[in-house]
Amino acid sequence: MLKVIALDAATGALIWEFDPKQTLDELGINYGLGANRGVSVWEEGDDRRIFTTLDSWLFCIDAESGELIESFGEKGRASLRLGLGDRAQNLHVDSRTPGAIFEDLLIVCTRVSEREDAAPGHVRAYNVRTGEVEWTFHTIPQPGEFGIETWPEGAYETAGGANAWAGISVDSERGMIFVPTGSASFDFYGGNRLGANLFANCIIALDARTGERRWHYQTVHHDIWDRDLPAPPNLITVTIDGKQRDAVAQITKSGFVFVLDRDTGEPLHPIEEKPFPQSDLDGEVAWPTQPVPVRPAPFARQRFDMEDVTDISEESNRYVKGILANVRSDGPYVPPSEEGTIIFPGFDGGGEWGGASADPDTGILYVNSSEMPWILTMVETQSVDIASEGITSIAAIGAEIYKGRCAFCHGPDRQGDPTGTFPNLQGVGDKLKREEIVAMLRDGKGFMPSFRQLGANRLDAVVSFLLGEDREVDPEALGLAGKEALLPYNHTGYNRFFDQEGYPAVKPPWGTLNAIDLNAGEILWKVPLGEFEELTERGIDKTGTENYGGPVATSGGLIFIAATKDEQIRAFDKETGEEVWQHALPAGGYATPAVYEVDGRQFVVIACGGGKMGTEPGDTYVAFALPE
Repeated sequence: MLKVIALDAATGALIWEFDPKQTLDELGINYGLGANRGVSVWEEGDDRRIFTTLDSWLFCIDAESGELIESFGEKGRASLRLGLGDRAQNLHVDSRTPGAIFEDLLIVCTRVSEREDAAPGHVRAYNVRTGEVEWTFHTIPQPGEFGIETWPEGAYETAGGANAWAGISVDSERGMIFVPTGSASFDFYGGNRLGANLFANCIIALDARTGERRWHYQTVHHDIWDRDLPAPPNLITVTIDGKQRDAVAQITKSGFVFVLDRDTGEPLHPIEEKPFPQSDLDGEVAWPTQPVPVRPAPFARQRFDMEDVTDISEESNRYVKGILANVRSDGPYVPPSEEGTIIFPGFDGGGEWGGASADPDTGILYVNSSEMPWILTMVETQSVDIASEGITSIAAIGAEIYKGRCAFCHGPDRQGDPTGTFPNLQGVGDKLKREEIVAMLRDGKGFMPSFRQLGANRLDAVVSFLLGEDREVDPEALGLAGKEALLPYNHTGYNRFFDQEGYPAVKPPWGTLNAIDLNAGEILWKVPLGEFEELTERGIDKTGTENYGGPVATSGGLIFIAATKDEQIRAFDKETGEEVWQHALPAGGYATPAVYEVDGRQFVVIACGGGKMGTEPGDTYVAFALPE
């Protein structure tokens, strides 16, 4: 739906709704549909504004009426491509995470392609009244800027990614924002971007008024594992050696917590630069070391060896060992390979976009974790020159474009992934009409970005390939001559490592909730999060499940969290980790609960959007409260 709705916080009664699709439809603007994790709110006196996004547009809504504020931008909307440069105007840019408000500025979060044709992820601050960009921080440095030496010469003209998609934290007293960035594109091969690649995979402290860099800390150098920083950092005060220190605590997909001084970026607990193996892919040069926190210990396991193989049944154990014996599995930061490399924790963490919850009174961080291994397999891109090879079949040309652009997610055989995140495209013509497929490619949908930059003829060729349609064409006349694969390597898709029953290949727990004392740098407790009832009935202890969405800790001594594949919401005791309550939801609560109070009555609300990990989608908000 992607509408913005205003509800009575005590009763759930609808006050108004705003549909950004209607606005774009009336203007004849194409757009794609995807997830949206919330809104940003600004107010000054009686002027209250809500900011939301759809595709590459930012909308400004009056909080009282739900109508667009037409003095903002172009009659209430502004392009999310502003400040990104000329090249980005034809590339995919959207925003699915609320931006950060500081004074009269909205600092936006953006999502870009993870292919080599990605837009740059520069951080921009929009004026909340006018919609104009007030400042830009270049996450891929320009000539004369700090960090440009960490890229090849001229890379700023073509490199993309290094974007802050996950959220931004604000310290209003200091006038600082803390920006976590993702990897540079392409995610799994960096032969065209040799170097450490600042400011990808960094926590960046910026002056909120000017965008000037105060400090940065890079958590992964020259990322070739898709180790985006997945959530906004927690701002918390800790006590170390008897002294209180204002800190920034950043969780990662790897299961690390980086605890840094808020003013300087200095580590407050030891972090070691450890050596890791080199890559054997042609042209790739992995960075020789990576930063690994000594304390706290990782909240997710780091290795997947034979002794870690699932033991839920003898059949599962044998099945997984047969696969594990033929791929590389030697802990973190083993480079991607053609034989297959275990990524553990997987591409989705460890920690993920739900983030962590910090208790300001105790310095304890609560974070959930998934423990699912994935297998990353690289393949050489056997690209051919369409013109020199005399290819005149539109379907054959489409196959070449598919290899370079689409096999990245859907796999070289169009088989997708088992969870349905990236759908199986074999027989797609039985489900969708040609014009529907063209619209998805042009506008994007779900996780898929827009490919409108390819142009109508290339999109037509891809659709012809997918539908098995063919005709003879003149590739020169249609602008389809040349090679389509832009990099020497691609990968075979995002492949979770399951046993033959569809359960994770590693020993349980597969999902956990963790309490971490950031003062001492110690994990206080760890408990399974989530349950497969059918395994419990087989006599297997609670395993936990993969999970998406974060926890919220309350001063009343509880942690509320949904997130799990079993579509439950739960409450845990903050001190012990004991599960004290759970309730079934109408669909998976893959979000972080909201906790608020109305007339002295506390509410806990969860968005039940479902749709992840193969579960059914939903469209419900559920509120819980103690009896009046």
